[in-house]
Amino acid sequence: MPRPFRFGVNLLTPAPAAEWRDRCRRAEELGYDVILVPDHLGMVAPFPALVAAAGATERPRLGTLVLNAGFWNPALLAREVATTDALTGGRLELGLGTGYVRAEHDAAGLPFGSARERVDHLRLTVGELDRLLAAAGHGRRVPLLLGGNGDRMLRLAAERADVVGFTGARLVPGSTTGKLEPVGAEGVADRVARYRELAAGRAQPAELNLLIQLVAVTDDPETALGPLLERQPRLTLDQALDLPVVLAGPLDDLVARVRALRARFGFTYLTVLEPCMEAFAPVMERLREESA
Repeated sequence: MPRPFRFGVNLLTPAPAAEWRDRCRRAEELGYDVILVPDHLGMVAPFPALVAAAGATERPRLGTLVLNAGFWNPALLAREVATTDALTGGRLELGLGTGYVRAEHDAAGLPFGSARERVDHLRLTVGELDRLLAAAGHGRRVPLLLGGNGDRMLRLAAERADVVGFTGARLVPGSTTGKLEPVGAEGVADRVARYRELAAGRAQPAELNLLIQLVAVTDDPETALGPLLERQPRLTLDQALDLPVVLAGPLDDLVARVRALRARFGFTYLTVLEPCMEAFAPVMERLREESA
């Protein structure tokens, strides 16, 4: 039997306390299983935002998608993780990645390093977190999501992750500001296949997550995709509609597309961005009705 679906929303925008609590409650009302936050300068500070989310909600799990390991000293991160897990009642799910925005490292006065150095630092961070949390007597292993596309990153995820996060996008060559371009279905299939090859010896398969970039329930997907096509002029409308990270069309079509993402790639944990939180809700509702 396939895994049941889980759905998350990545909340991006800082807000005063009352507005933040209302936004988290709304995510819970809509049925999201996980409330997530990113780790970018100019967006929410991850750990206080999750503690506030826990105070406003009861059911959703709370996670990071994903922390930039290059921003964090492992010992200080272990303290943050232990405290946040305690203050959220054990609802924390920790997402980690290597970081990909050089400009943010420059602004923070932190080294960016090569791709190999960033993966090495992430591997060190994962190991140190396990050691430090165990030494501190933290009894529960916080579920770990690792996100990335390269072979070395997928190898680490195959070894250590409970959840593997796929972005369905890649960094535009030479970009220092984190500009991304979407990856087509064949490219995503290649990365998932490579992960499965590396994880073939695992006793317990990991959950596979995909970050959806755009959701529009509409009879006019061409209009909905207009801004994306302007940003990505090499894409045709048909190519954009076929992107795994794009869900645009009538409700029945989107429900079928999500089922196809599970059948073809194994994605059972889907995350949408904050601007799509309301639009995705009827898709979640329909899928849950069908599986009830």
